[in-house]
Amino acid sequence: MINTRMYWVHAITPLHVGSGRGVGFIDLPIMREKVTSWPLVPGSAVKGVMRENFLRKNTDDKLINAAFGKGGDDMGNAGALVLSDARIVCLPVRSLYGTFAFAACPLVLERLKRDLDSAGHKSGPIEMSFEDDEVVVTTGSKIERNGNVLFEDLDFAIITDNGETNAWAELLAGLLFPNDVAWQRTFKERFVILSNNCFSFLSETGTEINARIKIDQEKKIVQDGALWYEESLPSETILAGLAWCDRDYSGKGITQEMIFKEFCPDKAINLQVGGKATVGKGRVRCLFTRGEGE
Repeated sequence: MINTRMYWVHAITPLHVGSGRGVGFIDLPIMREKVTSWPLVPGSAVKGVMRENFLRKNTDDKLINAAFGKGGDDMGNAGALVLSDARIVCLPVRSLYGTFAFAACPLVLERLKRDLDSAGHKSGPIEMSFEDDEVVVTTGSKIERNGNVLFEDLDFAIITDNGETNAWAELLAGLLFPNDVAWQRTFKERFVILSNNCFSFLSETGTEINARIKIDQEKKIVQDGALWYEESLPSETILAGLAWCDRDYSGKGITQEMIFKEFCPDKAINLQVGGKATVGKGRVRCLFTRGEGE
């Protein structure tokens, strides 16, 4: 049995996992990787909301403490369930044709392939090379017209590949929407691979920026100076990370199989991740997938 699984985060509503106070015009930016500046969701955030979710379901305290840990100086213990940060897989991008696209790039897929291999999934090679004004799309794509793709105000020419794009679209659609044929089709029709440079540009400019205000409770008008801008990942963003089990530190005889069965189910679970929950932000589908060795 492979002691690692993939976990996927699919944003149903805009997702704001903040990094604190911003230094630019965005007052509340989202979390990003230091080196690539691509969006991410910390594993600690996902683990925390998972614990809260299972506490509300009255899951056995022994299982929860073994999986997520327990505070306290003398009676505390570390958790056996480990979640890596969820890194970007597909960024939804506005498209002139087909409404929107699920955009990835070769470097994103290279890193994803490394994680998929660790979790026992079989994935194909990444041997693509093209210019910044070129893209590859799937067969029967809904986002292309006459050999061109238009994202935001960017114009791309479509080039052909050796079938890698179709293979990746098929793999990801099956993992993300295992029991939903309609969404598998939607994903495959809108999957596109951009150059690394263009993906980085869109990950900086393609997020949602919302202006927020605070109302003076007595005057019922905007409070002086209470205007700020906050950033969110758009709906349909897809991220992924690794989940694995360490040994049981609680001393209660909880096995890795018990933790995986209870907290990493085959069926997707709905979670509330990040801030701004009262204005509808942060609703996600979280699902865990087994490799072929399980």
